[in-house]
Amino acid sequence: MALSTSSNFAKPDDAFRAIVEAHRGLTDAQSADLDAALVLVLANHIGDVEVLHEAIALAKRRMLEASQQQQQQQQ
Repeated sequence: MALSTSSNFAKPDDAFRAIVEAHRGLTDAQSADLDAALVLVLANHIGDVEVLHEAIALAKRRMLEASQQQQQQQQ
């Protein structure tokens, strides 16, 4: 199975809203715990370690690119 990076949701905004709402009212620590638990649940659902590795690499790359862009904007 290859990593799918296109939206698989009929209503992507509803999916985003569900994640945002799940964090509402949580402390920063609780929010981080929720994110970690959600990642583990979804990783288990994927069930393919190669796809998981691909997803981790993509997420890290996007995070680093966003961080670099933010640093460039602050200069």
